[in-house]
Order: sequence, then C-alpha cells, then structure tokens
Amino acid sequence: MDKKVIILGTLDTKGKEFKFIREIIESQGIDTIVINTGVKGQALCKADISNEEVAKAGGISISELIAQNDRGKAMDVMMKGAAEIVLNLYKEGIVGGIISLGGSAGTTIATYAMRVLPVGVPKLMVSTLASGDTTPYVGTKDITMMYSVVDISGINSFSSKILANAAYAISGMAKTVLPKMKEEKPLIGATMFGVTTPCVTKAREYLESKGYEVLVFHATGTGGKAMEDLIEGGFIKGVLDITTTEWCDELVGGVLSAGPNRLEAAGKKGIPQVVSTGALDMVNFGPIETLPEKFKSRNIYKHNASVTLMRTTIDENEKLGEIIAEKLNLSKGNTALFLPLKGVSLIDVEGQPFYGPKEDKALFNKLRENINREKVELIEMDMDINNEEFALAMAKKLIEMIQES
Repeated sequence: MDKKVIILGTLDTKGKEFKFIREIIESQGIDTIVINTGVKGQALCKADISNEEVAKAGGISISELIAQNDRGKAMDVMMKGAAEIVLNLYKEGIVGGIISLGGSAGTTIATYAMRVLPVGVPKLMVSTLASGDTTPYVGTKDITMMYSVVDISGINSFSSKILANAAYAISGMAKTVLPKMKEEKPLIGATMFGVTTPCVTKAREYLESKGYEVLVFHATGTGGKAMEDLIEGGFIKGVLDITTTEWCDELVGGVLSAGPNRLEAAGKKGIPQVVSTGALDMVNFGPIETLPEKFKSRNIYKHNASVTLMRTTIDENEKLGEIIAEKLNLSKGNTALFLPLKGVSLIDVEGQPFYGPKEDKALFNKLRENINREKVELIEMDMDINNEEFALAMAKKLIEMIQES
C-alpha cells in the first residue's frame, strides 16, 4: 500500500495555502489526506476528513462546538480528535508523513497530532512560532519546525517560496527509502553532559565494541524525557544512566528539568539499568544576569555566556539521594547504582570550582541509607566519575545484566 502525506490544518482560515501545498505534494506523485481542524467557517479547500469528523473524534459535534463559542474548548476538542484520527491512519499503515501550517492555534493543534506518531515518521510544521521556544510543540518527537517569516495569510511572491520549500521537503522525506542496516544491534540509552563526556565516551566505545548500539541523550531536560519515552516505547534494551543531573534542576528550580517522572521508565519496564550520580553537583541556569536573586550568594560558575551553573548544597544533595533511591527502588529488573567517591563531574574534583567532598558525602550517605539492597546493587569506587576504570566497570556491568535478563 502506497503511503500518503497527511495535510492537517484550519481550512477555514488557511484553505488557499493548504491547497497550494497539496498541489505541489501531489505533483511529486504522492497522494494526500487533507484533514480540516477549523471551526470558524466554510472550508476554503476540499477536505478528505471533515471538521465534523474531527470534532466527533474529540467527543462533540461540530455544531455544538461552534454554538458554545469557547475558543479554549474548541482547541482541546480538535487537538484530541485530530490526534485520534492521525493515530488510526498510522495504524492502518498509510501514513508517509504529515505537514501543517499555522499560527499559535494551528501550531498547537497540529503538533499535538504529530506527537502521537512514532519517531521516524516525517513531521513538518510551518509556523509563525518556529523561531521562538518550540519546546511546547516539539516535545520529544522529531518534528521539523520551519519559520514562516511572514504571517501565513495568502499566497504571494514571498510566502509562496516558503510554502513550496515546505511542500517539497515533506515530499522528499515521504519518498525516502532508508538504507537497511547490516545488522540490528541492541539499543542502549545513555545520558551525558559536558562534564561527564569522558566517562560516557569510554563506556560507549566499549559497548559498541561488544556489538551494542548506543544512543546518547544530552541531559538537558528534553534529552532525559526523550530517553524515558523511548524506553516506554520498547526501543531500549539497556540503560546507562550516568548523568542524572536533571533531578537537580527539578528539585532546585533550574532550567533543565526532565520532570518528576525522570528515572522511572527503565525500572517500571524491567529494563536492565546502570545508574550513577553524574553532574549532581550542579543546577543549570541561562546567562548569568538571569540567575534568580535568591541564588546570587551561592557558589556560581559561569560555564559560558549562555550557561550559568550553581553548586548544589549539602541539604539539596541529601534530598537528591532520597529521590534517586526512591526512583530506583521501583525497579522490576536488574539495577545497579555506581558511586564515584572522588567526584561526580569534571568540576567536582580537587582543584576545580565545584569540588565538594561534604556535599558528595551527603549525597552518597542518603543513597546508602535509602536504597533497597534487595532490588538495587550498590557499587562504590574510590575514583571520580570520569576515570576510565569507572566507565568500563559500568559498561561491563550493564552487559552482564542484559545477558542475565
């Protein structure tokens, strides 16, 4: 069955623009499925799936929705309805890609629907919001955001170039035939930060030499969320969670939190996991002038013009130890916790700005006190986290646990 490109959006306000991209996509020999999510009036472009069908999938008739005249309610209904329809089309095996155009409302509805599709399915959003913070729209999925530069309101000599580029882009992605890998290797998820890079690199190289494929996630909040999503999706066979720093930001109020469910997916799924305390010495903020006033007397390190780091305190480390122990105690599969007794990052070693033996001791003591030793194997090594021996020990332990399971 030939795959089709879904074109999803508000045909009552941007129908001419959607008709324009549909004609280009179909000129490339690709069939389309046009879904109308508009609620304001008559569709200006023929839809294959009407707004009535979308609203019904969202739990209400379109006439009732229009009569209520509640923009927020309409957004929620059309988001949920569009997502359900898109997911059902994907399950039928006919989705080769999805594209949309929009401002704030259109972007919100379309990207919500895009996020129900798995990683790898082409997703392209042309938006007036694509030059700002796209986190609410992209989340942890591979959505390509294209900035529209001008408002999406008509076809002119300027907008036609942008929309045409988008249409040809989704066409190219939809027609792409991915090369087959020579062999399918078990996937390992690993977490890394700049200050744990030597450790992760050494462990990754060893795992790859033993026939594993390692996906490295930058522990920037989104990275941790993405890894947890892939674990829940069943893609990951083992986890090397070296860099658990996102919990510092969640606890203290930094900018790189991965949310309260970080460190849960592997345990709940019973996936073998080796965990460490990488970069639990730091909370992340933006440029130094954005540092909250209440923290300005703390141990601060200007990493670069865009990143300011703050050393975690003894009290914070005690709380981090309790939280991480609580998460690991949920484990249903093989779990090992490695403690690097001489430092948790490149800048938490003697002579470096975040060197903190007392802070680290508080962290390690709380982990020792709270870990359920029947579920979690505790391994302590008298070296810092970036020592090659420490990295290899974690990698070897993970392979051992994967083979056991």
